[in-house]
Amino acid sequence: MFPTPGAWLSAYDPIGRGGTGLHRGMSIDSLRTPDERFANLPEWPYAPQYFEDLDGYEGLRLHYVDVGARDTGQTFLCLHGEPTWSYLYRKMIPVLSDVGRVVAPDFFGFGRSDKPIEDSVYTWD
Repeated sequence: MFPTPGAWLSAYDPIGRGGTGLHRGMSIDSLRTPDERFANLPEWPYAPQYFEDLDGYEGLRLHYVDVGARDTGQTFLCLHGEPTWSYLYRKMIPVLSDVGRVVAPDFFGFGRSDKPIEDSVYTWD
């Protein structure tokens, strides 16, 4: 089972600490880690990219890295585990992108993606 999202509150700058904090009014209440928390990460030159308003997750942003040549026929999908994020692949992405396309998403609740507050959002379905 996933850790309780409430346990992550202090790590993701909830209201009152100068970050963007709690996002209400979305379909799913969530926390959003401020972009400045990701500034100057070693070996991480990738600008943030997001999918927004995915079916069933309206109002949430899902971060991903998508780099490398798309015309090679090679695509590497790098999926992280718990409790990591796409930064885990910082040494592999440059090597793989020399050969083909590399896609590395951050699942909801991890990395630069939004962190839903309710436990019910985190399912295996």
